[in-house]
Amino acid sequence: MKPRTRKAIRIFLVSAILVLVLATLFVFFGNDLARALETGAPSRSLGTTEDGSLVNGKRLPTSGPNYQAYGRLPIALGRNNLHCRVRDVVVGAYAAVQDPCPSTVFVYGECSWPSGGRMRPHATHRNGLSIDFMVPVADNAGPTTLSTHITNKYGYAVHFDATGWCEAQQCRIDFDAMAAHLHSLADGAEAAGLHIRRVIFAPDLQPLLFATDRGKDLPQRLTFSEKPSWVRHDEHYHVDFHNPDDDNQ
Repeated sequence: MKPRTRKAIRIFLVSAILVLVLATLFVFFGNDLARALETGAPSRSLGTTEDGSLVNGKRLPTSGPNYQAYGRLPIALGRNNLHCRVRDVVVGAYAAVQDPCPSTVFVYGECSWPSGGRMRPHATHRNGLSIDFMVPVADNAGPTTLSTHITNKYGYAVHFDATGWCEAQQCRIDFDAMAAHLHSLADGAEAAGLHIRRVIFAPDLQPLLFATDRGKDLPQRLTFSEKPSWVRHDEHYHVDFHNPDDDNQ
């Protein structure tokens, strides 16, 4: 092999390793670095969840004592931004739900881009007021965590039957933990002077949620979707907040 060829191969290999290392660092620490570089400027949500934008979006933490993101790559890319006041409500709700659900690890899903706008494949999620929460789950041993990764579209390709059972992951929706989380979100929103506009969750699964001790009061407290959406929303529940910047909310 000619010296020039060997040199070219070495340069290629070193470059490939460097790119791989940088990509790995980005995936694992990109969200934390971006959060560290965020300014203290308040957020503003413009327009609607279906046609709007976000100014000074704030990222959710990668994880906390009882919650975690649905995937490191999508949050490193910035798909976990919210209005700052909504972000605070979401994080506070996780702290509040620790006592009623001490063994549950909750998983959050997609939010908005740092500047909002269209975030495919979602029809909403455009102005920092929308967030998806993956359903909390349990197996025969008790609370477990929904497995979310790139091969199942970070949880969005996981499906539950009409009883709330997921054959692929051998777990069931923990409707009681889900109800506790929704109450904590509503409590946090009210304490912050905000409120939740709607919750989108599969209509055929809602009776199971409302049949739990914690869920029986939810229909009087929150507005739930009554018609099926273009996607079923069985593996996650979508929450829209009213705009904190709208005096007429």
